[in-house]
Amino acid sequence: MAPDAAEGQSPPWTDPTCPVARTVDLVGDRWSLLIVRDAMDGARSFTDFQQRTGIARNILTERLRKLTARGLLAQVDSPSGRRRLYALTDAGKDLFPVIVALRQWGERHAFEAGEEHSVLVDGDGVPVPDVLPVAADGSPLTSETTSVRRPT
Repeated sequence: MAPDAAEGQSPPWTDPTCPVARTVDLVGDRWSLLIVRDAMDGARSFTDFQQRTGIARNILTERLRKLTARGLLAQVDSPSGRRRLYALTDAGKDLFPVIVALRQWGERHAFEAGEEHSVLVDGDGVPVPDVLPVAADGSPLTSETTSVRRPT
């Protein structure tokens, strides 16, 4: 999903072989991630997204267009057939672990001790355990225990 010609090419600072850079190019602005978050939480209509985020209508229109063009959202007919709704695509749904990791980082680092915040829970109401990468043997991975293999 490289940026298309209408969107322009990646900025010169972006490493074209880096999946993190490519992902940030696709969804790295605040509004896009909040729209994806809200779609995961049941938002479907333009009004849903606008009310949940408080985003200006023109910015929301542009972000929804980009997320749809980039294959993260798809437009679908509402049951009434009167308007179009937005649904996460498989690519959009694949961002769930990313959103969970960002949420959990925020729980640890973006709030003062004891400050209230929302909590992600499973179907039984139990808080979701920390998302942590693990090696094939189940041992925890960190930036100190991994490295990036770049194309030659």
